[in-house]
Amino acid sequence: MVNSGRDTLVDLIRHGEPEGGRRYRGQSDDPLNEEGWRQMWSAVGDRAPWQHIVTSPLRRCAEFATVLGARLAVPVTTDARFKEIGFGAWEGRTPDELRRQDPDILRRFYNDPVGHCPDGAEPVEQFVARIAAAWRALLDGHAGRHVLVVGHAGVTRAVTSLVLGFSAQHMFRVNVGYAGITRIRIEPGMPPGLVFHNSRL
Repeated sequence: MVNSGRDTLVDLIRHGEPEGGRRYRGQSDDPLNEEGWRQMWSAVGDRAPWQHIVTSPLRRCAEFATVLGARLAVPVTTDARFKEIGFGAWEGRTPDELRRQDPDILRRFYNDPVGHCPDGAEPVEQFVARIAAAWRALLDGHAGRHVLVVGHAGVTRAVTSLVLGFSAQHMFRVNVGYAGITRIRIEPGMPPGLVFHNSRL
């Protein structure tokens, strides 16, 4: 990473509510619903601190990032590595639907997402490695700047696990609400630190 002599700030925002409401959406490409757009604008408010926006290519992120970038006259870059984890057979299904199939299925997953990955899903450790590569590239390319990443709950969970040093095994214990913002600060020569989590500006 280039040492600019200034702190690097990265804000991670989860997308708002997509069409179809709460479900294990993964890499399914649903757009935001009306409430989701409202949640996103409410979260960012009238502030415009960012010098660059990086977004997942999925519509529930990229469409808002594009509109926000145009409004702020800030460049927007798409990075496919910031896509959500693929949930395989769970994609498009609600928690209630999964529990009707197997009342214990979600408890097993959240206790051990590595050992109880859904059929056909992207392995959790592989997902974290993908996000780690995107995270390193972002920090290398934007040292000393303030960047917004428009992504997913899984992206925020993975970055938080990398920053705080806990394992992928515990990643899903991190709660991330719709349009929740998490800020990471990197001081030159220091490890990254969590400033706030799952908040608003």
